[in-house]
Amino acid sequence: MIVKLFLVLFLFTTSCTVSPRYGASNQVNNKKNIKNNRIKSNGVLRGVSSWYGPNFHGKLTANGEVYDMYGVTAAHKTLTLNTVVRVTNLDNDKSIILRINDRGPYVDGRILDCSFGAAKKLGFHEQGTANVEIKIIEEGDGEYMHH
Repeated sequence: MIVKLFLVLFLFTTSCTVSPRYGASNQVNNKKNIKNNRIKSNGVLRGVSSWYGPNFHGKLTANGEVYDMYGVTAAHKTLTLNTVVRVTNLDNDKSIILRINDRGPYVDGRILDCSFGAAKKLGFHEQGTANVEIKIIEEGDGEYMHH
């Protein structure tokens, strides 16, 4: 009887612990993952960007803030959350500074998912995708925003 009580108590206490979505182990691997994501020797990523909006508007992003499709943020698979980057549309030379606050894109062959507002400023909101260059301005802290 005591063993069963101990087991139930153990399971109850361990199942109620808080587990962060993106912890330190994710940040340790970021340097390797950035290299695997077509980073050039000068610290620049190049690839195809898309945008996302209506289906995610008002929902929580990976760093815990509410997604605003009209804002100027972006999603990247491996860059540390809250990293600040300069994104340049290579098709028209328009450029903007964005903050990485979400994870994605989840479509093969794409390296960045911009908010609709960012895509509009970069001039590819109608086409849906663009060839972009990403320069890291400031490495993020990887912090999850608690409400």
